[in-house]
Amino acid sequence: MAERASNTPLTALARHVLSPAPVRFLALLALCGAYIQGGLAKVLDFTGALAEMAHFGLNPQAPFAVAVIVLELGASGLILSGRLRWLGALGLAGFTVLAAFLANRFWAMAPPERTMAANAFFEHLGLAGAFVLVAWYDLSHGASDGKNSRGRDL
Repeated sequence: MAERASNTPLTALARHVLSPAPVRFLALLALCGAYIQGGLAKVLDFTGALAEMAHFGLNPQAPFAVAVIVLELGASGLILSGRLRWLGALGLAGFTVLAAFLANRFWAMAPPERTMAANAFFEHLGLAGAFVLVAWYDLSHGASDGKNSRGRDL
C-alpha cells in the first residue's frame, strides 16, 4: 500500500519545524509587519500621514489617518495576541483589498507603471487571502477567544 503524503518523513519534518509557538508567532508577525510599520510611521509623522490621505483623495484627512492608524495597529495587536484574532485578520483583509483598489489602479495606468502597479495589486490580494485564512483557521479551530478551547492556536 502506498504511504499517505501526510505520513512521509518530509511531512513529519515540516510539522516538527513549523509547530513550535515561536515559529507561528514569527509568521504572524511577518504577516502583520507592514501594518505595524505603517501604523507606527503614521504616528511618528502625522503630517506625512495627512499628506498620504490627501494623495489618495481621502477627506477629511485627520479622521481617515487616525482610523488607518487604529486599524493597522489595533488589528495587528489582535492577531498577535490571539484575542479576537479572526476579527483583526478580517479587518486587515478588508483594508488591504480596499487599499489595493485605491492605491494600485493599474487598469488606469500606462506601461511601464501598469506592470508594477498590477504586481502590487495582486500581491495585496494574496496578502488579503492570507489574512482570510488566518481568520478561517482561528474560527474553525475554536481559538477565537485566545484560549485555544477546541484546537491548537495559530
